[in-house]
Amino acid sequence: MSHKPTSLFDASILVPAIGGAFQKLDPRLMVKNPVMFVTLIGAVLTTISIFTAKADHGFITQLSIWLWFTVLFANFAEAVAEGRGKAQADSLRKARKDTMARRLKNGQEISVPAPALEKGDLVVCEAGDVIPADGEVIEGIASVDEAAITGESAPVIRESGGDRSAVTGGTKVISDRIVIRITSEKGNTFLDRMISMVEGAKRQKTPNEIALTILLSAMTLIFLLVCITLKPFGIYSGVEFTTPVLVALLVCLIPTTIGGLLSAIGISGIDRLIRRNVMATSGRAVEAAGDIDVLLLDKTGTITIGNRMASDFRPAPGITEQQLADAAQLASLADETPEGRSIVVLAKEKFNIRGREVAAPHATFVPFTAQTRMSGVDIGGRSIRKGAADSMKAHIEALGGVYPPEVAKAVEAASRAGRTPLVVSEGSHVLGVVELKDVVKGGIKERFAQLRKMGIKTVMITGDNPMTAAAIAAEAGVDDFMAQATPEDKLRRIRAEQAEGHLVAMTGDGTNDAPALAQADVGVAMNTGTQAAREAGNMVDLDSNPTKLIEIVEIGKQLLMTRGSLTTFSIANDIAKYFAIIPAMLMATFPAISPLNVMGLASPQSAILSAIIFNALIIIALIPLALKGVPYRAMGAASVLQRNLLIYGLGGIIIPFVGIKAIDVLITTLRLA
Repeated sequence: MSHKPTSLFDASILVPAIGGAFQKLDPRLMVKNPVMFVTLIGAVLTTISIFTAKADHGFITQLSIWLWFTVLFANFAEAVAEGRGKAQADSLRKARKDTMARRLKNGQEISVPAPALEKGDLVVCEAGDVIPADGEVIEGIASVDEAAITGESAPVIRESGGDRSAVTGGTKVISDRIVIRITSEKGNTFLDRMISMVEGAKRQKTPNEIALTILLSAMTLIFLLVCITLKPFGIYSGVEFTTPVLVALLVCLIPTTIGGLLSAIGISGIDRLIRRNVMATSGRAVEAAGDIDVLLLDKTGTITIGNRMASDFRPAPGITEQQLADAAQLASLADETPEGRSIVVLAKEKFNIRGREVAAPHATFVPFTAQTRMSGVDIGGRSIRKGAADSMKAHIEALGGVYPPEVAKAVEAASRAGRTPLVVSEGSHVLGVVELKDVVKGGIKERFAQLRKMGIKTVMITGDNPMTAAAIAAEAGVDDFMAQATPEDKLRRIRAEQAEGHLVAMTGDGTNDAPALAQADVGVAMNTGTQAAREAGNMVDLDSNPTKLIEIVEIGKQLLMTRGSLTTFSIANDIAKYFAIIPAMLMATFPAISPLNVMGLASPQSAILSAIIFNALIIIALIPLALKGVPYRAMGAASVLQRNLLIYGLGGIIIPFVGIKAIDVLITTLRLA
């Protein structure tokens, strides 16, 4: 997927958006935006008045033109936002090729069109094949090019039986052979959902957006009633309120600025997320990210670099460091994890102990399991084990051995230093401790400090023992941590936080993370993860970078800040328009209100026309801000409110005063009114 930002003034977007602005005049579409629907009706009534009015045809014609511009500019803002998404959708469609799939049936390969595949079908993919639909690898291992989806050129490994088994339709196998079970329904692949989201075709209004729409509708209804009652008031007081003047007053009173930009703000929030390679299943998820106040993050790969490396051998009393290194290396020869490989390398570097032939039948390897929390090898009459300290202590004692207090102290010292201790034993004798060092990512502490300023509590999740977890948590600067956490622990913690009224976000990639991802208000699944995790979360990070969660929260905050800032500006500039249009309408009949004409506008007609022109132009002027978003700063709710009132509240009052007066001078000079 292309990540090159599309310019706001790109002709490929602007030209279709102009046509889209006219297409959106369809009343069936306009009624979804009550503020602009009322403006549309006002434009129609004013246009009719051109032919029915007895005088002021030029003035009414100008009013009608600018009222239509107001509606079209609002539609244009939405069309530009959608156009930016459609440009991305076009690049995504390039990843979606008409291809033939090799379906397995009764052990035979049958060539069928990819669209004919159904959920549960088995498909064979070899080097050069395009993966026909979303699925899960059930056999084999292969290198897959996901550049069409993620934009990253480096291939990734997909294999059966782990947390890297999910594959996406439209990606390409570049080596080896895999068998895939199709997991998506027809027309509902991951790519289909991405295209729908970025185009905005299926965008549902979020709860906050719905609430704001109701508020704007209520304000519109109130001012509509006010304008309707002005007609009999005018007859009673001798003031003639024509339909065009009443429509102009109504359009200036109702919050047309935010009404015209509200949809564009929502679409652009999703657009900004997609540009960071995150696919949200709904706008609700993006908005929820902005309200998050508890953030659960895995330690490994998120807070720390992730590859814990062996740093020291701490032998037990009576054991030499070389004896410990020799046994630790033997126990790690079949361990393909970075930690296991680092033990082999450290033993070689310190004592020149090289890897030995330990193939079956000479050796029996004991794989690591979550239950035993240890692994090892039985070879030549020796039974060597390495694992977590508490598990190893129980193992030694079960064999009738003694767990030396010196080893317990070494474990505690390593844990307090933020390292992970692995105890090594041979038979019932403890040989010592291997220390694994995990490095906290640079700059992560500052990021957590920013989140704290925003009122977000950070919780580190780790399988480490409490002392190691506490040391890493202190170094990283998180607010809290969960040590030796199981999937059930994560789920309980999320529910407990939600029960206290908090909104919770978390990341995950494995099937065991699926319940917690589904429970979290914002669950970000890694694209490299299992199908279960991707379906459980309400966002998918295509780059599979767990730290992206922090960016997602910032994008959500920016969406809410943009909506709040422009709402503040819209209501504030309405206040300025009141001072422009109401005194101008009434001061000829009621000279006592002339002092309220603080702008010194030339005439009632020029005042009304100036206000309407400004009302239309301010929408088009704010489109770039609505699409790019208000510049994000990490600050608390009180600071955001203060900043909004100062910049967008005060600015929303001052700018219309200056703008309307400038337009009044211009149209008076040109004798347009």
